[in-house]
Amino acid sequence: MSLKHKNLLSLAPLSVEDIQLILETADSFKEVSGREIKKVPALRGRTVVNLFFEPSTRTRTSFELAAKRLSADVINFSPSSSSVVKGETLLDTARNIEAMQADIIVLRHSSAGAAETLARGVKSSVINAGDGWHEHPTQALLDLYTIRERGMAFKGLRVAIVGDVAHSRVARSNILALTKLGAEVRVVGPPTMIPLGIEKMGVRVFHHLDDGLRDVQVIMMLRLQLERQGRALFPTIREYARLYGLTSERVKMADPKAIVMHPGPINRGVEIAPEVADSLSSVILDQVANGVAVRMGVLYLMSGAN
Repeated sequence: MSLKHKNLLSLAPLSVEDIQLILETADSFKEVSGREIKKVPALRGRTVVNLFFEPSTRTRTSFELAAKRLSADVINFSPSSSSVVKGETLLDTARNIEAMQADIIVLRHSSAGAAETLARGVKSSVINAGDGWHEHPTQALLDLYTIRERGMAFKGLRVAIVGDVAHSRVARSNILALTKLGAEVRVVGPPTMIPLGIEKMGVRVFHHLDDGLRDVQVIMMLRLQLERQGRALFPTIREYARLYGLTSERVKMADPKAIVMHPGPINRGVEIAPEVADSLSSVILDQVANGVAVRMGVLYLMSGAN
């Protein structure tokens, strides 16, 4: 089977079969990371460009590791040391990179829709590594992979996504994917952080954390997107932590076998208590490890090498 999409800009166009194919392909690459020599020649001779216009540690490093483990040539592009500071546009920058025979461009950008704009202007395949408030497809895919790895079936799975949903591209991608796979998704947060009309995406809205967590099997905490809010959406961080912070006591509201997830970086003591982040129910480090395998799968399928 092959993925019949040139780009990965959003999870909306992907079918259930597409998502399953990506997860199954990631399975075959997960084993590579445990080898003494962590490399396969799948993308030898291909070039992957990481074009990151926003700060990133986990995502950029994960894509870089994924590409290198597939034996691709990798270029990490930093806007601060490029012609972008001289006024060059995103599209001109990408076309110059493409002229150097780049096969795949991985883009992170602060503007929603930037990945789609780029994809329309270049022949290379484009992977969206996060664009503004819009989407972060590979984060949602690695979240799905982590849930699946724990033996959980998606159909009927109860998932609570907690926190700054309005400004979270991770939340949006996960909602699209999880509802498509038949999960029951709840979004939990203060009214100022829940988008109006989000129920149209097939989710249930809760403003009280204890109610939203009741009997869920997956708790997905979100980081406060202070850099994207532009204005205060709650009185104080301390107040937010009191009302929406995940503590050991609150975890007990969920299913006894519930897992706790977080896309990172974690604000310990704000959205999640340290003892919860480090508990046996936490799969946060598993998410990081699985990110490499999932992105190897995505790069492999997008390259057409299969």
